[in-house]
Amino acid sequence: MKTPLVPILLPLMNGVIEKSFNNRKSDQGVREIRRRIPGYHDEPIELRIYEPEAVEGELPCLIYLHGGAFVLKSAAFHKHLVCQYALRTPCKVVFVDYRLAPKQPFPVGVEDCFAALKWIDQNAAGIGIDPNKIAIGGDSAGGALAAAVCLMARDRIAPKICFQMLIYPVTDARQMTESVKEFTDTPLWNAKLNQKMWKLYLRQGFHSNKEYASPMEATSLENLPDAYIEVAEFDCLRDEGINFAEALKKSGIQVELNRTTGTIHGFEIAEDSEIVHQSVIKRVVALKNAFAD
Repeated sequence: MKTPLVPILLPLMNGVIEKSFNNRKSDQGVREIRRRIPGYHDEPIELRIYEPEAVEGELPCLIYLHGGAFVLKSAAFHKHLVCQYALRTPCKVVFVDYRLAPKQPFPVGVEDCFAALKWIDQNAAGIGIDPNKIAIGGDSAGGALAAAVCLMARDRIAPKICFQMLIYPVTDARQMTESVKEFTDTPLWNAKLNQKMWKLYLRQGFHSNKEYASPMEATSLENLPDAYIEVAEFDCLRDEGINFAEALKKSGIQVELNRTTGTIHGFEIAEDSEIVHQSVIKRVVALKNAFAD
Protein backbone atom coordinates (compact mmCIF):
# COMPACT_ATOMS: atom_id res chain seq x y z
CA MET A 1 0.00 0.00 0.00
CA LYS A 2 1.41 3.37 -1.08
CA THR A 3 0.32 6.97 -0.63
CA PRO A 4 0.10 8.56 -4.10
CA LEU A 5 1.18 12.19 -4.12
CA VAL A 6 -0.07 13.23 -7.56
CA PRO A 7 -1.22 16.87 -7.46
CA ILE A 8 -4.11 16.33 -9.87
CA LEU A 9 -5.50 13.56 -7.62
CA LEU A 10 -5.12 15.38 -4.30
CA PRO A 11 -8.49 17.21 -4.32
CA LEU A 12 -10.33 13.93 -4.95
CA MET A 13 -8.29 12.10 -2.32
CA ASN A 14 -8.87 14.83 0.23
CA GLY A 15 -12.58 14.78 -0.41
CA VAL A 16 -12.69 11.06 0.39
CA ILE A 17 -10.40 11.44 3.42
CA GLU A 18 -12.39 14.35 4.82
CA LYS A 19 -15.68 12.48 4.43
CA SER A 20 -14.24 9.48 6.27
CA PHE A 21 -12.99 11.71 9.10
CA ASN A 22 -16.31 13.52 9.42
CA ASN A 23 -18.30 10.29 9.37
CA ARG A 24 -16.32 8.86 12.24
CA LYS A 25 -17.90 9.67 15.58
CA SER A 26 -15.85 10.91 18.48
CA ASP A 27 -15.04 8.31 21.12
CA GLN A 28 -17.67 7.85 23.81
CA GLY A 29 -17.27 10.47 26.51
CA VAL A 30 -15.69 13.09 24.24
CA ARG A 31 -17.44 16.23 23.03
CA GLU A 32 -16.45 17.90 19.73
CA ILE A 33 -16.78 21.66 19.26
CA ARG A 34 -15.97 23.45 16.00
CA ARG A 35 -14.67 26.99 15.77
CA ARG A 36 -13.60 29.11 12.82
CA ILE A 37 -10.74 31.48 13.49
CA PRO A 38 -8.50 33.79 11.46
CA GLY A 39 -5.45 31.97 10.15
CA TYR A 40 -2.46 33.30 8.21
CA HIS A 41 -3.26 36.67 6.61
CA ASP A 42 -6.64 36.47 8.38
CA GLU A 43 -7.93 33.75 6.06
CA PRO A 44 -10.36 31.50 7.98
CA ILE A 45 -9.36 28.06 9.24
CA GLU A 46 -11.28 25.56 11.36
CA LEU A 47 -10.42 24.24 14.80
CA ARG A 48 -12.03 21.19 16.38
CA ILE A 49 -11.88 21.06 20.15
CA TYR A 50 -12.15 17.61 21.72
CA GLU A 51 -12.93 17.68 25.43
CA PRO A 52 -13.79 15.00 27.99
CA GLU A 53 -17.46 15.33 28.95
CA ALA A 54 -16.93 14.07 32.50
CA VAL A 55 -14.38 16.72 33.50
CA GLU A 56 -15.53 20.21 34.35
CA GLY A 57 -13.55 23.40 34.64
CA GLU A 58 -10.24 24.55 33.22
CA LEU A 59 -8.03 21.90 31.61
CA PRO A 60 -4.59 21.71 30.00
CA CYS A 61 -4.50 21.85 26.21
CA LEU A 62 -2.77 19.83 23.51
CA ILE A 63 -2.73 21.54 20.13
CA TYR A 64 -2.59 18.68 17.64
CA LEU A 65 -1.34 18.97 14.04
CA HIS A 66 -2.13 15.98 11.86
CA GLY A 67 0.22 14.31 9.43
CA GLY A 68 -0.38 13.85 5.73
CA ALA A 69 2.75 14.99 3.88
CA PHE A 70 1.63 18.65 4.16
CA VAL A 71 -0.86 17.90 1.36
CA LEU A 72 -3.47 15.51 2.81
CA LYS A 73 -6.37 15.98 5.22
CA SER A 74 -6.47 14.19 8.57
CA ALA A 75 -7.18 10.47 8.46
CA ALA A 76 -10.08 8.96 10.41
CA PHE A 77 -7.72 7.26 12.89
CA HIS A 78 -6.51 10.69 14.01
CA LYS A 79 -9.92 11.35 15.55
CA HIS A 80 -9.67 8.25 17.71
CA LEU A 81 -6.12 9.15 18.80
CA VAL A 82 -6.93 12.71 19.85
CA CYS A 83 -10.04 11.51 21.69
CA GLN A 84 -7.84 9.08 23.62
CA TYR A 85 -5.42 11.87 24.53
CA ALA A 86 -8.36 14.02 25.70
CA LEU A 87 -9.93 11.25 27.79
CA ARG A 88 -6.86 9.69 29.34
CA THR A 89 -4.75 12.74 30.17
CA PRO A 90 -7.32 14.45 30.66
CA CYS A 91 -6.99 17.57 28.55
CA LYS A 92 -8.61 19.48 25.74
CA VAL A 93 -7.21 18.70 22.30
CA VAL A 94 -7.42 21.44 19.71
CA PHE A 95 -7.17 19.89 16.26
CA VAL A 96 -6.06 22.42 13.64
CA ASP A 97 -7.34 22.15 10.07
CA TYR A 98 -4.41 24.05 8.56
CA ARG A 99 -4.27 24.80 4.84
CA LEU A 100 -2.47 22.37 2.58
CA ALA A 101 0.18 22.36 -0.14
CA PRO A 102 0.59 22.44 -3.07
CA LYS A 103 -2.20 25.04 -3.35
CA GLN A 104 -0.95 26.67 -0.14
CA PRO A 105 2.77 25.82 0.13
CA PHE A 106 5.18 26.78 2.90
CA PRO A 107 4.82 28.92 4.96
CA VAL A 108 0.99 29.04 4.87
CA GLY A 109 0.31 25.81 6.79
CA VAL A 110 2.79 26.47 9.58
CA GLU A 111 1.65 30.10 9.89
CA ASP A 112 -1.95 28.83 10.23
CA CYS A 113 -0.78 26.64 13.10
CA PHE A 114 1.00 29.56 14.76
CA ALA A 115 -2.16 31.65 14.38
CA ALA A 116 -4.06 28.87 16.14
CA LEU A 117 -1.60 28.97 19.06
CA LYS A 118 -2.11 32.73 19.45
CA TRP A 119 -5.91 32.41 19.23
CA ILE A 120 -6.01 29.64 21.85
CA ASP A 121 -3.87 31.70 24.23
CA GLN A 122 -6.01 34.80 23.75
CA ASN A 123 -9.27 32.87 24.17
CA ALA A 124 -8.15 30.39 26.82
CA ALA A 125 -10.62 31.57 29.46
CA GLY A 126 -13.58 31.33 27.10
CA ILE A 127 -12.81 27.77 26.02
CA GLY A 128 -11.78 26.49 29.46
CA ILE A 129 -8.04 26.10 28.87
CA ASP A 130 -5.22 26.76 31.33
CA PRO A 131 -3.00 29.22 29.41
CA ASN A 132 0.04 28.04 31.38
CA LYS A 133 -0.41 24.45 30.21
CA ILE A 134 -0.51 24.55 26.42
CA ALA A 135 1.41 21.75 24.69
CA ILE A 136 1.72 21.03 20.99
CA GLY A 137 2.01 17.74 19.14
CA GLY A 138 1.83 16.18 15.73
CA ASP A 139 2.69 13.15 13.65
CA SER A 140 4.85 13.01 10.53
CA ALA A 141 4.41 16.33 8.68
CA GLY A 142 2.39 17.47 11.70
CA GLY A 143 5.48 16.79 13.79
CA ALA A 144 7.45 19.19 11.59
CA LEU A 145 4.72 21.80 12.03
CA ALA A 146 4.66 21.30 15.82
CA ALA A 147 8.45 21.62 16.11
CA ALA A 148 8.37 24.69 13.88
CA VAL A 149 5.65 26.39 15.93
CA CYS A 150 7.84 25.89 19.02
CA LEU A 151 10.66 27.70 17.21
CA MET A 152 8.31 30.45 16.07
CA ALA A 153 6.89 30.93 19.56
CA ARG A 154 10.41 31.27 20.95
CA ASP A 155 11.62 33.62 18.20
CA ARG A 156 8.54 35.83 18.21
CA ILE A 157 8.23 35.97 22.01
CA ALA A 158 4.75 34.50 21.64
CA PRO A 159 2.62 32.42 24.04
CA LYS A 160 4.71 29.87 25.92
CA ILE A 161 4.42 26.22 24.88
CA CYS A 162 5.07 23.88 27.80
CA PHE A 163 5.77 20.65 25.88
CA GLN A 164 6.12 19.15 22.40
CA MET A 165 5.05 15.64 21.41
CA LEU A 166 6.46 14.58 18.04
CA ILE A 167 5.40 11.27 16.51
CA TYR A 168 7.71 9.93 13.75
CA PRO A 169 8.30 13.58 12.79
CA VAL A 170 9.54 15.11 9.57
CA THR A 171 12.44 17.30 10.65
CA ASP A 172 15.01 17.63 7.84
CA ALA A 173 14.48 18.76 4.24
CA ARG A 174 18.03 17.72 3.35
CA GLN A 175 17.07 14.01 3.40
CA MET A 176 20.57 12.71 4.01
CA THR A 177 20.14 10.11 6.76
CA GLU A 178 20.84 6.40 6.58
CA SER A 179 17.16 5.53 7.02
CA VAL A 180 16.25 7.73 4.04
CA LYS A 181 18.79 5.79 1.98
CA GLU A 182 17.55 2.44 3.30
CA PHE A 183 13.75 2.65 3.21
CA THR A 184 12.96 3.55 -0.38
CA ASP A 185 10.01 1.21 -0.92
CA THR A 186 8.34 0.60 2.47
CA PRO A 187 4.53 0.53 2.80
CA LEU A 188 2.52 3.72 3.50
CA TRP A 189 5.61 5.94 3.41
CA ASN A 190 9.12 5.83 1.98
CA ALA A 191 12.00 7.97 0.77
CA LYS A 192 10.61 8.34 -2.77
CA LEU A 193 7.35 9.75 -1.44
CA ASN A 194 9.29 11.86 1.04
CA GLN A 195 11.13 13.55 -1.82
CA LYS A 196 7.84 14.30 -3.60
CA MET A 197 6.42 15.71 -0.36
CA TRP A 198 9.20 18.25 0.00
CA LYS A 199 8.84 19.38 -3.62
CA LEU A 200 5.12 20.01 -3.12
CA TYR A 201 5.53 21.73 0.25
CA LEU A 202 8.47 23.92 -0.79
CA ARG A 203 7.04 24.75 -4.19
CA GLN A 204 7.89 28.43 -3.65
CA GLY A 205 11.18 27.76 -1.87
CA PHE A 206 12.20 28.85 1.61
CA HIS A 207 12.54 32.64 1.13
CA SER A 208 13.55 32.96 4.80
CA ASN A 209 13.32 31.10 8.09
CA LYS A 210 14.26 27.75 6.60
CA GLU A 211 14.06 26.17 10.06
CA TYR A 212 10.28 26.74 10.14
CA ALA A 213 10.05 24.11 7.40
CA SER A 214 13.10 22.03 8.32
CA PRO A 215 13.65 22.26 12.11
CA MET A 216 16.96 20.35 12.02
CA GLU A 217 18.42 23.31 10.14
CA ALA A 218 17.73 25.76 12.96
CA THR A 219 20.79 27.72 14.05
CA SER A 220 19.77 27.17 17.69
CA LEU A 221 17.45 24.78 19.49
CA GLU A 222 17.92 26.39 22.89
CA ASN A 223 15.02 27.56 25.06
CA LEU A 224 12.51 25.18 23.48
CA PRO A 225 9.96 23.05 25.35
CA ASP A 226 10.82 19.60 26.67
CA ALA A 227 9.87 16.85 24.26
CA TYR A 228 8.59 13.33 23.76
CA ILE A 229 9.76 11.99 20.40
CA GLU A 230 8.66 8.66 18.98
CA VAL A 231 10.09 6.98 15.88
CA ALA A 232 9.20 3.86 13.90
CA GLU A 233 11.77 1.18 13.11
CA PHE A 234 11.16 0.68 9.37
CA ASP A 235 10.65 4.33 8.48
CA CYS A 236 12.69 6.59 6.24
CA LEU A 237 12.08 9.37 8.81
CA ARG A 238 13.45 7.33 11.72
CA ASP A 239 16.94 8.79 11.82
CA GLU A 240 15.92 12.43 11.44
CA GLY A 241 13.60 11.98 14.41
CA ILE A 242 16.47 10.49 16.43
CA ASN A 243 18.82 13.24 15.24
CA PHE A 244 16.35 15.92 16.30
CA ALA A 245 16.03 14.33 19.73
CA GLU A 246 19.80 14.30 20.15
CA ALA A 247 20.13 17.89 18.94
CA LEU A 248 17.52 19.03 21.45
CA LYS A 249 19.35 17.20 24.24
CA LYS A 250 22.64 18.89 23.29
CA SER A 251 20.82 22.23 23.57
CA GLY A 252 19.78 21.46 27.14
CA ILE A 253 16.23 20.30 26.41
CA GLN A 254 14.84 17.28 28.27
CA VAL A 255 13.78 14.65 25.74
CA GLU A 256 12.20 11.23 26.04
CA LEU A 257 12.94 9.21 22.89
CA ASN A 258 10.76 6.17 22.24
CA ARG A 259 12.16 3.95 19.48
CA THR A 260 9.29 1.61 18.65
CA THR A 261 10.21 -1.75 17.11
CA GLY A 262 8.59 -3.74 14.35
CA THR A 263 6.78 -0.60 13.21
CA ILE A 264 6.33 1.32 9.97
CA HIS A 265 5.39 4.94 9.43
CA GLY A 266 1.72 5.47 10.23
CA PHE A 267 1.48 2.23 12.20
CA GLU A 268 -1.51 3.57 14.19
CA ILE A 269 -3.70 2.69 11.22
CA ALA A 270 -3.82 -0.74 12.92
CA GLU A 271 -5.74 0.83 15.81
CA ASP A 272 -6.32 -2.33 17.83
CA SER A 273 -2.75 -3.61 17.75
CA GLU A 274 -0.77 -3.96 20.96
CA ILE A 275 2.01 -1.64 19.78
CA VAL A 276 -0.53 1.13 19.21
CA HIS A 277 -2.00 0.62 22.68
CA GLN A 278 1.46 0.74 24.26
CA SER A 279 2.47 3.84 22.29
CA VAL A 280 -0.70 5.71 23.25
CA ILE A 281 -0.06 4.86 26.92
CA LYS A 282 3.48 6.27 26.71
CA ARG A 283 2.27 9.44 24.99
CA VAL A 284 -0.42 9.99 27.60
CA VAL A 285 2.06 9.49 30.44
CA ALA A 286 4.36 12.05 28.82
CA LEU A 287 1.49 14.54 28.55
CA LYS A 288 0.42 13.95 32.15
CA ASN A 289 3.97 14.54 33.36
CA ALA A 290 4.29 17.70 31.29
CA PHE A 291 1.02 19.13 32.58
CA ALA A 292 1.83 18.19 36.18
CA ASP A 293 4.91 20.43 36.27
